[in-house]
Amino acid sequence: MEITDIRIKKIDRDGKLRAVASITIDGIFVVHDIKIIEGEKGLFIAMPSKRSADGEYRDVAHPINSDTRRDLQNMILDKYNKEEFSE
Repeated sequence: MEITDIRIKKIDRDGKLRAVASITIDGIFVVHDIKIIEGEKGLFIAMPSKRSADGEYRDVAHPINSDTRRDLQNMILDKYNKEEFSE
């Protein structure tokens, strides 16, 4: 599996949300609404989620293991940082 495209839409408003990303996998599958958030320890990603009947938010798409999550986060944040400083 390969991430073949990453698109970033920056958010210009107050709050911790900095941008929303979409990734394309193998040129045939897209995951939208990956949030880039400014936390106390720096930027991190939050996978797309929805609120369940009990009021909790649950990811609707997510990596199965921590290595894949780390790699995905690094790729998205690298793209975000390149766009951030090239403007």
